[in-house]
Amino acid sequence: MQLIVKSNYMEISLVAAGIISDAITASPRMKLCLAAGNTPTGTYRELVRLHRSAGLDFSNVTFFYLDEYFGIPASHRESFRSYLERELFDHINATRTNIYAPGSRYDETIQNSGGIDLLICGIGGNGHIAFNEPGSAMDSRTRIVDLAESTIEGLRGKFRPEEMPRQGITMGLATIMASRQILMLANGKKKAGILERALKGPVTTDVPASMLQSHPGLTVITDQEISN
Repeated sequence: MQLIVKSNYMEISLVAAGIISDAITASPRMKLCLAAGNTPTGTYRELVRLHRSAGLDFSNVTFFYLDEYFGIPASHRESFRSYLERELFDHINATRTNIYAPGSRYDETIQNSGGIDLLICGIGGNGHIAFNEPGSAMDSRTRIVDLAESTIEGLRGKFRPEEMPRQGITMGLATIMASRQILMLANGKKKAGILERALKGPVTTDVPASMLQSHPGLTVITDQEISN
């Protein structure tokens, strides 16, 4: 594991975007898996800037979503599809037929593409990675899951009560671990405790992100020191 500690969110975003940009430049036909949420927003905005100012070319990149809410329209403003369109795809030269969202036979689609070269993820307050909530099996694949109550609670300000998603469709832990490189982003003091448990504690289904400890290509970028 490579741990990179920066002083603030902006620096996290710049370093992460630099890693992604370098990877695309070295392998223009790479397979890139993207997360949604607050944490990667700065990274995506920097990638847009690099596209506009430095000509970073996304036309041959194949994109996969890490997860998505289940049971809400894809057009909903808070869907991960809408988020990624708004923050990234509307501003770069991505080839729309090279963008894949989770669905049936998703793992087969990934495998047929040659596998994921670089996967971007965050970590939830309860240790989830994507929508693999505590208790998720280590050998899990893409599937529909029930969201933990703590995850739902964090969505209260985004959805009206009658439209609150209770399920998600997510890459499984085994699907994630099959990626050649994983880039985890975590910022803010509220993530310090769970990040330390994930990276330094025992590997356990109680903290699904702890499985990443055994990944040979894991890079973590954070603004929080964790103990050795």
